[in-house]
Amino acid sequence: MSEDTFDEAKIQAWADEAEAGYDVGALRHRGRGRPGRGAEPMQVVAVRLSADEIAALDALAARDQVSRSEAIRRVLARSAA
Repeated sequence: MSEDTFDEAKIQAWADEAEAGYDVGALRHRGRGRPGRGAEPMQVVAVRLSADEIAALDALAARDQVSRSEAIRRVLARSAA
C-alpha cells in the first residue's frame, strides 16, 4: 500500500471502529489455519532428539501414516495409560 492510502479520514475511521468495540465471538471464530485439537489451548514443547531418535520417530510415523507430532502424542498416551 502506498502512503497516500492512509489519510486522516481513514485513520479516524479505524479509531472510531476500535472505540466502538469488536464482537469477541467473531474475532475468536477460526477461519484458516490449523484446526484446534480440543477445548483447551495447546502448548508447543521443544524436545531435542538425536539423529537415531528422529529416524526411529520418522519410521514410527511412516508406519502409522501420521505426522511426527501425532506419533509422539500416541506414544505418550500409551505410556500414560
